[in-house]
Amino acid sequence: MTTAAATAPLVRRRAPAPVRRKRFLIAVANHSILIAIALAFIAPFLFILLTSLMTTNQALSADLWPHPFRLQNFADVFSKAPLARWTFNTMMYSCLATIGVVLSSVPVAYALARLRWRGRDVAFMVVLIALMLPPQVTVVPLYVMWAKLHLVGTLWPLIVPNWLGDAFSIFLLRQFFLTIPEEYLDAARVDGCGELRILFTVVTRLAKPAIAAVALFSFLYTFNDFFLPLLYVGENSHNWVLSLGLAQFRSQHQVQWNLTMAATVLVMAPVIILFFVAQRAFVEGITLTGVKG
Repeated sequence: MTTAAATAPLVRRRAPAPVRRKRFLIAVANHSILIAIALAFIAPFLFILLTSLMTTNQALSADLWPHPFRLQNFADVFSKAPLARWTFNTMMYSCLATIGVVLSSVPVAYALARLRWRGRDVAFMVVLIALMLPPQVTVVPLYVMWAKLHLVGTLWPLIVPNWLGDAFSIFLLRQFFLTIPEEYLDAARVDGCGELRILFTVVTRLAKPAIAAVALFSFLYTFNDFFLPLLYVGENSHNWVLSLGLAQFRSQHQVQWNLTMAATVLVMAPVIILFFVAQRAFVEGITLTGVKG
């Protein structure tokens, strides 16, 4: 009897009908809310895309679906505005600034996280204070400095500060470095590695997700930046970035909404593609620790 009871298959007890009905209604409600929120976020992008494929008369009418689809709008944008030049300026600004943020923030974050030196806590407090201050607070003295150096009107006032570290990037990397087990670093020290070699051969390999997240943050911020380019290069149209160029294009073609939306799609496309390609590294850099299994 004991053997028969042990070998008998276990039958999962089915929940009562009221419980199953309640679970089903809760699942429908949760998914309905998620679907509604997703549609609320997607609707503006869908409207922009559909408008970019319309003719000028259709864009000014109440029609929501283009007939016929006019792909020529995207080619017209390049003929009516120096979009290639704006794209080159934007990529130069974003790429150089991102490289500078990564190269300057990683050593500082490592020093604040793993090295013991006098004044480390004070330096970290300075980083936190800089993190809380908006850039508009220091914009006047910085503008005066760049004006005296005769660099206003160029992209250098936008690029150079990123090579001096970024408070948010330093804070994010420091918090990630603190999660790396100290045993890894001690093992490297026993093998004769100095701190720089440990940083570049051990820490950076374990912190690839965090570094990727910092690089993605920096690239997206600089790519979408409007205030600082307007301040420093607003008077020199040759050095305009995409955000400035798109604003000027909208003011010149405010009646031609199809061209304005086509230009908007072209400006948004690189950022959207980059996010979908790098979203895994972005999420890992925010959520994962330094322990690799």
